[in-house]
Amino acid sequence: MAPFAPSSPTVYNFGSINIDHVYRVPHLVKPGETLSSTDYRVVLGGKGANQSLALARGGGRVVHWGQLGKSDRWALDTLSQGGVDTDSVRLVDGPSGHTVIQVDDKGENAIVLFGGANQAFTAERIDGLLDGAEFGDWLLLQNECNAVDEIIERALQHRLKIAFNPAPMTRAVKDLPLDELSLLFVNRGEAAALVGCDAESTTEVLTRALHEQLPETDIVLTLGSEGAWFITANSGETHYQPARPVQAVDTTGAGDTFIGYYMAALQEGRDVSTCLLRATAAAALAVQKHGATESIPDRDEVETFLSIAG
Repeated sequence: MAPFAPSSPTVYNFGSINIDHVYRVPHLVKPGETLSSTDYRVVLGGKGANQSLALARGGGRVVHWGQLGKSDRWALDTLSQGGVDTDSVRLVDGPSGHTVIQVDDKGENAIVLFGGANQAFTAERIDGLLDGAEFGDWLLLQNECNAVDEIIERALQHRLKIAFNPAPMTRAVKDLPLDELSLLFVNRGEAAALVGCDAESTTEVLTRALHEQLPETDIVLTLGSEGAWFITANSGETHYQPARPVQAVDTTGAGDTFIGYYMAALQEGRDVSTCLLRATAAAALAVQKHGATESIPDRDEVETFLSIAG
């Protein structure tokens, strides 16, 4: 793992920590169907935890701001051993956030999410977390914790740069000050919901609509096997990075791996093309393994993959 520059900004990830219950099934269960699982595992998950771990494994410096049920203290070991600063994770009474995940034989997944401790942040807790951040640092957010609107408002007052991944997408996202964000990560479904387009709209339609709605925000549009696009604030100039052609066995966590690696490269001061290149390479490696945190590659794996793939 290459060291980050001492002067590089810290990324603070206000993110979920979940306990994932993962079931391997021949196909995603249908309404009214009882389906036998061929495998079952309990692992660390949550979009926040996944992105923090990917960022750290990508060589970045990330401090995780999260909450976890006391009975699941073990879950912090994976984060800290992966290089994530977990000193600001609070252990609380009550259940942790958790998910029930189905993964089918084609690598597709279906997820049921319970918020738990991720939904118990208070205004006082948020103020205390932000007190340790400095001008120019990054705040990374997803939409699995409560009080997203509050922390965005306070982070802007602290003059932090904000990167937001609005997953899971809800109607409330449209009421957030997205035009004041520094960076927005969306997939096809999230982009379509945000701009009011059909999810099957062409990439050209989606990128144009996103820029028209948020002209002052840098946007990354991820399209899975179709690659990723960067839409530049103000100018609307786009950069495209094709996905690496690989055989996917499990797409769980691939988007989080992309975001974490993108933020790690951005923290190093890399240009957009390099950020996209590293992020798509990391995601390509992730989909070739089962699981979320288990599938996130380390930096050396990504560098080797890029040197071989050319």
